Amino acid sequence: MTRPRRAFLGVLAAVLITAVPGCGLLSGEEPVTPGVEQAKIRLGVLPIVDVAPVHLAIKKGYFRDEGVEIELQTIQGGAAGIPGLVNGELDVTFGNWVSFLSAQAKGAADLKLVADGYRAKPDMFLVVTTPDSAVKTPADLVNKKVAVNTRANVAELAVRAAMKAKGLDANTVQFAEMPFPDMQAALQRKDVDAALLVEPFITRAMQQIGAVPVLDTITGDAVDLPIGGYATSTKFAQQRPKTIDAFRRALVKAQRDAGDKAEVQSVVTGYAKVDPAIAQILRLGLYPSTIDVERLKGVVALMKANGMLTEDVDPGKMLL
Repeated sequence: MTRPRRAFLGVLAAVLITAVPGCGLLSGEEPVTPGVEQAKIRLGVLPIVDVAPVHLAIKKGYFRDEGVEIELQTIQGGAAGIPGLVNGELDVTFGNWVSFLSAQAKGAADLKLVADGYRAKPDMFLVVTTPDSAVKTPADLVNKKVAVNTRANVAELAVRAAMKAKGLDANTVQFAEMPFPDMQAALQRKDVDAALLVEPFITRAMQQIGAVPVLDTITGDAVDLPIGGYATSTKFAQQRPKTIDAFRRALVKAQRDAGDKAEVQSVVTGYAKVDPAIAQILRLGLYPSTIDVERLKGVVALMKANGMLTEDVDPGKMLL
């Protein structure tokens, strides 16, 4: 082969490589870092609308395109996912910011915040009860038993903050810990007087047992409350930085897709076992694509104001 022909082929190869999606640089997307350290990521999730982007990313092949496979593991709440990160049973977990911040502040875990997940809107984080309940107003929650999915998490914080805003003492409430899927039956059996429900369980309970809202917790200081996101251990982030970057890139694409309600509806019927008719009327929050540190500092302030945190923690130092 002559020298000019070899030179031509070399230039042609360089042009083709540059044009391949994911390598470069014509698509406008961030280049993919080749060679993730770990191909399979064990991810903790709940059967709630908050994690719809994870299922969108799986459905659309976003994770696959980044060279990672997701192994889903169901957890009861964000607090339940943290021990999995600490003991190595989980690589990443969805969880509420309150539990992540509390664990970091108390030294129970050394966490890195990977991506934002869900932000509240009014009418989607509700304390509900049955139509025949004696609980009719927020004031009736005093000295009553209220179900939350885990203690000392964002659900409890939301109830406490909303009651405080109405001049009520949340310390009189007996918080009962149980998984979201069990709360509807617990209300029917009168095991609890009320329950803090999220979607799809709010709409399902309203449709099936006529559940009645008694307190919208996303009010006052809790307006636009950051609900939850995704975290990993500092150890995992340091040892597998390309893996975490790949996970985050895929998830952020899906977070943006979830801004279209129809996209969320297309997956919740599967992983959350939501009837298509119910999926059409779900109350949805927001799916941010970036972590807002100032909002997380507001969560810290709200935790302290409601007696759920005494230690100091800086969310900015927890970012990757």
